[in-house]
Amino acid sequence: MSNSLLSLLVFSPLLGIVILAFMSKTNEKAIKWVGFFATLVPLLLSLVAYAQFDFLEKGVQLTEKHSWIAFNLGGDFPFVVDYELGLTGLSLVLILLTTVVAALAAVASIHIKKEWKGYFMLFLLLELGILGVFAAQNLVLFFIFFEVTLIPMFFLIGKWGYDEREKAAYSYLIYNGLGSAIMLIVFALLFAKTGTSNIEQLKLIMMESPEALATIGITESFRLGVLIALIIAFGVKLPIFPLHSWMLRVHVQAPPSIVMIHSGILLKIGAYGLIRFGLEIFPAEFARLAVLLAVLGVINLLYGAFLAFVQNDFKMVLAYSSISHMGIVLIGLGALNIEGIQGAIFQAVSHGLISALLFFLVGVMYERTGTSKLDSLGGLAKETPLIAGFLLAAAMASLGLPGMSGFVSEFMAFLGLFKVEPVIAAVGALGIILTAAYLLRAVLKMTFGKTPTRLTGIKEIQSVEMVPVVVLLGFIILIGVYPNILTEAIVMTLETIRLGIGG
Repeated sequence: MSNSLLSLLVFSPLLGIVILAFMSKTNEKAIKWVGFFATLVPLLLSLVAYAQFDFLEKGVQLTEKHSWIAFNLGGDFPFVVDYELGLTGLSLVLILLTTVVAALAAVASIHIKKEWKGYFMLFLLLELGILGVFAAQNLVLFFIFFEVTLIPMFFLIGKWGYDEREKAAYSYLIYNGLGSAIMLIVFALLFAKTGTSNIEQLKLIMMESPEALATIGITESFRLGVLIALIIAFGVKLPIFPLHSWMLRVHVQAPPSIVMIHSGILLKIGAYGLIRFGLEIFPAEFARLAVLLAVLGVINLLYGAFLAFVQNDFKMVLAYSSISHMGIVLIGLGALNIEGIQGAIFQAVSHGLISALLFFLVGVMYERTGTSKLDSLGGLAKETPLIAGFLLAAAMASLGLPGMSGFVSEFMAFLGLFKVEPVIAAVGALGIILTAAYLLRAVLKMTFGKTPTRLTGIKEIQSVEMVPVVVLLGFIILIGVYPNILTEAIVMTLETIRLGIGG
């Protein structure tokens, strides 16, 4: 039976876009409220989806399928692409992360200074695209929604960012455009060989014997080549070193509310793609590249941590920190066991919450001080003790303090890798020490020491700004104290992967 809940969820931001389209751009107060309330609709619908989801049932749930594109070109297969939506435990978790972070980023948008109407219309279009990416159940629909995310993000960076915003926007578009081009080629090849774009059907086809696959032109080298191309395509998004330089510019130049979505959600499309299209469809080939992925993860972890340690701009510290923390996702996937993969998924969710919190606090601080340079800040603990306290709490979560979500994800990912590659894991563990060093160095420089004269008397955090902080910290602590709340949602995804890799 077809369920329309997911269509309502994915396209619910359109309601806000339509209302905003008919509003006067001078009515800023009303535009802000409409923009914020429009993010609550998908949040409520995602909670309904969570309530309807059966965590003990295997496979895709809340499915929706309609005939969409169909014609016969006279080849081996008719060209048929259906409109297909559905949720696995992994996509459900990421949709919840999307709707929560988007709603809080809408609150953070109070610091945007101009053209609210255009800003919120693009903001909601971006959320629509992300929701579609995680709900799509075929390659064509996934690619369309993926492309939808590129357009509003380009304009949100290029128009509402800081001094070098246009350079950052074009860098984002070029890198991600190349990644999506590689993805399109891979999807087209798979569709041409198999005659289907349905993800679940592709998984079943790839489980057939090598002899049967060879009859349709899917050889062992073809599968390995396709997987490598997918790793590159989603490696741009994650990002994997050395495909990361565009992300540094975006983190520094985009407005903090947009970086909350970019770092908190968009990077996770890379992790989702590696799991959904790489690990689940090509488990045998993924196993052949597992050690390489673990090594790339350690490189990400150490490279990001070393460079974060020497930065003078807190935004750059957090940008390199994101690269470092995405290395833990690769480490978990490279372990190729349940502990590691669970750690990778936990890390994707945990980093989404923690990075959104950190970049929100950067925005709060920037509004008051006009800078994010470490040597221009100091004494925040005296002037704004609440901001300083929240900053320290967020840093503790990021460095993996027990009782917070960062600890659970890092522990599980490294546990998985220590089981299979203890030497690589031991080298990677150095990154955990460096993480504590660069985060504490940055936070201590900003919160203690002598207060610059121009920072005396700056405002403490306001009540409306407390909402994202309290909500995000609440989720971070909840997952840290009771990780089973996340495990329950992804248990069947993990079981499916375990069967695929023979673990």
